[in-house]
Amino acid sequence: MFSLDSDLPAELAPLAWLVGLWEGTGVVHYVDGDQVREHEFGQRVSFSHDGLGYLNYSSQTWLLDEANTPLTAEAGYWRLHRPAQPGDPGPGMLPGEGARPFATADEVEALRTADSAFEVEVAIIHPGGVSELYLGRAMPARIDLQTDAVMRSASAKDYSAATRLYGLVEGRLLWAWDIAALGNDLRTHASGTLNRQE
Repeated sequence: MFSLDSDLPAELAPLAWLVGLWEGTGVVHYVDGDQVREHEFGQRVSFSHDGLGYLNYSSQTWLLDEANTPLTAEAGYWRLHRPAQPGDPGPGMLPGEGARPFATADEVEALRTADSAFEVEVAIIHPGGVSELYLGRAMPARIDLQTDAVMRSASAKDYSAATRLYGLVEGRLLWAWDIAALGNDLRTHASGTLNRQE
C-alpha cells in the first residue's frame, strides 16, 4: 500500500505517487527504415526527494539475456513548472531569500490549471551525450510530457524530440516513450510496466 511521505515538500504533492523504487520489464519496438529493432529489457526506476521542490530521478535498464547485459541509464529532476521565487535556492549554490514558496497544500493549489492539471518540467540526461528538457502536465495518476529542448554533444547519435507518458494503473507504473531519432520522425520507441518495490 502506498503512503505519502510526511517529509515530502507540499509542492511535490501532485507528483507524490511517483515516489519510490520501481522495477519491471519493457519492450523496445522501433521502426528504422526497413529495419525493426525489437527487444525486451528489465528496468529499475527511482523517484526520491531531498527536502527541496523537486524529485530526483534515475533509471537503469538491462537486456533480458542470460547475462542481463547493461543497456543504458538516465538521471534527472522532476518538478512543477512555475516562475522562480525569491525563496527558491539558486542560481548556483546561492540560498533563497526568505521563506520557501508553496509550503502548504492550499498554496500549491494556486498552481493548478483551469482544467485541474499541474504544469511540470523534467530534465533528463543520458550518458550518450543527450540532455532533454520536457514540459508537460500532471493529473491524478497520469503525466504527459513533450520535449521543449534537446541538446546533443558532438559525439551523440541523432536524437531530436520525444514524448513520454506515465500512468499509475492498479498500483503499477506504466510508461511509453516515443522518439524522433536516427533521421526518423516521432514514432513508437519503448514502453514498460513497473511494480513498486519500496
